[in-house]
Amino acid sequence: MKESVPHKKLPVPLIFSLLGILFVLLFVADILLGSIIIPVKEVFHSLFSTSETNETYRTIILSFRLPKALTAIMTGAALSLSGLQMQTVFRNPLAGPYVLGISAGASLGVALFVLGFSSVLAAGVFTTGAWPLALVAWAGSFLVMLLVLFVSMKVNDIMTILILGILFTSAVSAIVSILQYFSNESMLKAFIVWTMGSLGNVTKAQLSVLAPAILAGILLAFLKIKDLNAFLLGENYARSLGVSIKSSRIIIFLSTSLLAGTITAFCGPIGFIGIAVPHICRVIFKTANHLILVPAVILTGSIVMLFSDIVSQLPGMQTTLPINSVTALIGIPVIIWMIVKNKKFVSVS
Repeated sequence: MKESVPHKKLPVPLIFSLLGILFVLLFVADILLGSIIIPVKEVFHSLFSTSETNETYRTIILSFRLPKALTAIMTGAALSLSGLQMQTVFRNPLAGPYVLGISAGASLGVALFVLGFSSVLAAGVFTTGAWPLALVAWAGSFLVMLLVLFVSMKVNDIMTILILGILFTSAVSAIVSILQYFSNESMLKAFIVWTMGSLGNVTKAQLSVLAPAILAGILLAFLKIKDLNAFLLGENYARSLGVSIKSSRIIIFLSTSLLAGTITAFCGPIGFIGIAVPHICRVIFKTANHLILVPAVILTGSIVMLFSDIVSQLPGMQTTLPINSVTALIGIPVIIWMIVKNKKFVSVS
């Protein structure tokens, strides 16, 4: 009988290098492809030179495709990182900002903002207010975050907390449904389009709010890497290492709310990324060390969203698919395959 040869683990720097190359290729492809295929040289001229540039191409790239590609990068990074943090804190592979109701809270804030406007303003509300839209999303996500945080301090059972998070989500969804029922046609249309998810509607003014907020959330996550590693073995072990459970939870939840709430405000509720990408990274890197996983999910999430954005554009056609549909079609088969092939998928430690 032939002895089975153990699979060699690729060096972490090599994996990051390969993912970095893939990231660059997809970033360039996301700018190149669309209803109009732009030559590579025109992209480089538009980005790095003002001479010998086709003004039409330059406008398309700088005003539309580049902001959309940057939004895709930040969306993938933010949702993946927020999912990783929630899965670690609650030690459950299904935990995430959407399951715990944090994103639903952000949606409630946006619903109150949009459906509270008159029909005249409703259609343009997503392009006229960067800070108001962000503030109401943060307020909604923080509110639900505080509810979940309060429950987590009173209840030690992880599954109970997740169930309560799902109940919070259902309650918020019920309130949003009532708001939709009593809204007029123009208000409802603006909100429904937003719920489908979009990376291309983010304006430069909104991007100037989105980028600092995402960077702040990522910074908070990096500051808590050691605490996240301690949470893997339970709160008692974390306490034995001197970790302040309450303060760590507050900062981690604040990071998650900032990341998920900001993306929800400007891009709509986007599914799959927060749950699936952390598991993909654990399989690729074969580790639970957050010193590796935090940058890994940021990079991998960005890659997945860039790829999803390319697919959603249907290159060469005038039609653009809702980004939520693409992430679901890509993500669901991946998650099912990982569950079947890798039994360790059910564990985050």
